[in-house]
Amino acid sequence: MSEINSVNESSGFSLQRLWRAPISSRHGWLWVSTVVIALDQFTKVLVARSLALYQSVDLLPILNLTHLHNTGAAFSMLANASGWQRWFFTVLGLGVSAALIVWLRRINHKAQPLLTLGLALVLGGALGNVIDRIVLGYVVDFIHVHWDRIGFSFAAFNIADSAISIGAACLLLDSFMEGNKVSAGAAKES
Repeated sequence: MSEINSVNESSGFSLQRLWRAPISSRHGWLWVSTVVIALDQFTKVLVARSLALYQSVDLLPILNLTHLHNTGAAFSMLANASGWQRWFFTVLGLGVSAALIVWLRRINHKAQPLLTLGLALVLGGALGNVIDRIVLGYVVDFIHVHWDRIGFSFAAFNIADSAISIGAACLLLDSFMEGNKVSAGAAKES
C-alpha cells in the first residue's frame, strides 16, 4: 500500500490531498451546493412518482407532504401570470447563481466559513429550482407546514427553498458577527 501512495504522491496525486481539496481549494464549498441540488432533485422525483398532483399525506399533526406545482416565485407569487415568469425566474436564478459562484471564488473560506456555507446553500437552492423551471416549467413543492387549530398554513416549499432560507440565515448571522468584530475593533482603537 505504501508503494501505491509513494507512486501516487510522486505523480502529484494523493488520496489525502484529494480528500482535503474541497475544504482548502477555491471551489471547496461547492460540494455543499451539489449535495443540496442532489437532495432537492431526488426528493422532488420521489414526491412526483409517489403522490398525484395535490395529493397530501399527513406526517405529523402540523406537517404534510403535498405534491404541488409552483409556476411563480417564492410563496407562489405571480403563479397566475401569463407564463413570462418561468423564463424571468430562470434567468434571474442563473444570474444570481453566477454572482454567487464569483463571490465564493473571491472570499477566504477559512476566515469566513459561515458566509461561505450560506452562499453555498443559497447557490444549491437556486440551481435546484432553476433545474425544475427549465425541465418542467414549474417548481415542485411538497413540504407543507400548518397548524389547523389557529388557521395557520405556510406556503408549501421544497429542499431548495429550505437551503435558500438556511443560507440566508447564515448570511445574516455572518453579517451580524462581522459587524460585532468591526465594532469591537473600533472600540479598542479609541
